[in-house]
Amino acid sequence: MTLTARILLATTLLASPAVAVTPDIEKDELTLGFIKLTDMAPLAIAKEKGFFEEEGLYVTLEAQSNWKVLLDRVIAGELDGAHMLAGQPIAATIGYGTKGAVVTPFSMDLNGNAITVSNAVWQAMKPALPLGADGKPAHPISAAALKPVIEAYANDGKPFNLGMVFPVSTHNYELRFWLAAGGIHPGLYSADDVSGQIGGDVLISVTPPPQMPATLEAGTIDGYSVGEPWNQAAVAKGIGVPVITDTDIWKNNPEKVFGLTAEFVDANPNTTLALTKALIRAAIWLDEGDNANRAEAVEILSRAEYVGADAAVIGNSMTGTFEYEAGDTRPAPDFNVFFRYNATFPYYSDAVWYLTQMRRWGQITEAKPDGWYDETAKSVYKPDLYKAAAEALIAEGKASADQFDFDADGYRAPSAEFIDGVSYDGTRPNAYIDSLSIGLKGAQTVAGGEIVN
Repeated sequence: MTLTARILLATTLLASPAVAVTPDIEKDELTLGFIKLTDMAPLAIAKEKGFFEEEGLYVTLEAQSNWKVLLDRVIAGELDGAHMLAGQPIAATIGYGTKGAVVTPFSMDLNGNAITVSNAVWQAMKPALPLGADGKPAHPISAAALKPVIEAYANDGKPFNLGMVFPVSTHNYELRFWLAAGGIHPGLYSADDVSGQIGGDVLISVTPPPQMPATLEAGTIDGYSVGEPWNQAAVAKGIGVPVITDTDIWKNNPEKVFGLTAEFVDANPNTTLALTKALIRAAIWLDEGDNANRAEAVEILSRAEYVGADAAVIGNSMTGTFEYEAGDTRPAPDFNVFFRYNATFPYYSDAVWYLTQMRRWGQITEAKPDGWYDETAKSVYKPDLYKAAAEALIAEGKASADQFDFDADGYRAPSAEFIDGVSYDGTRPNAYIDSLSIGLKGAQTVAGGEIVN
């Protein structure tokens, strides 16, 4: 944007009583990264609806090729911030993979993922599934229905291959959680083997989200866990069937976050405040009026510079429904949640859950005390920054106080709304880990491909 254009914009903003630019912006030209997924929506909406500019920010949104490149570029300062997997700032902070101090003041969404299997796998699973009153498979579908298929593959000497998007992604942990709840061992990590396949009944590996359908169609993988629109794309192409959404694995689970380096936040507190304000406004817009704006959001996301997928495919999951087997479209009003249910608040307990799964599957190689989980969560998730942004919006009349719940201690109430029915209390992470049927417990470690007590 030219200097003249900026002056004109600033004059317009200052003349409008409805707009209050965040004062003392330290850095007003920003480049933010994202992966081509539906849940990057708050970034696209903040830009297209003018929320960034109303805060005095001139933002370029730049699609990245994969999650590792995205994280590395944020840590290197090549990107000012990014749409991230919730596990990425946590893993970077504890030094699993690329190390760097990355924080989040904003959770981008709840739910939004699914697990899809190939047509061949679905046809093998389907005969054993219980049916609902409508004669269609009853949901949610347990991974126990997949177990005999995996065993048949093993008897034929064939590996059962599954894809997920990144080792510390929600998709990896949800896939593993679903498998384990159905009695299938998804495999472990160790200090010297980061494949995640130690002792597994299946082989889980990384596939970038946009490549999932083509990889499934080629027969390289037998199923995958990914965000939208890549599950609905499999249905549209006639190559696969989503068998469960993450809403049924963990109801209203946190999915993506907006990540920045701690160094950026320290150097640019007002810029961070402005960014958070703009993203909160975008999230409100996405959910307000009982999703009244979703059709417009779908059109925006379908553009090549954002998700670049067919609008009808994106709309399948963004507008209150979800299609499983072709023609089996079911109500799913909360498949994508961007603001309601306090979706944007960065809860410590969400961070702790990811840490429990890292420990469960061996990415955290040794037992840690409960206090370590709390301290680590608080070093990454920043509810105080979120609260400051929300309170500024309330003061400016851009939001109302009743839209927010500033949780006093940053922990959600314990919940058993998981597919395995086990209650999760973020303040007691070790007790939770020990209550899970498959995975590391207590002081167990993995050495030489074996669990050591």
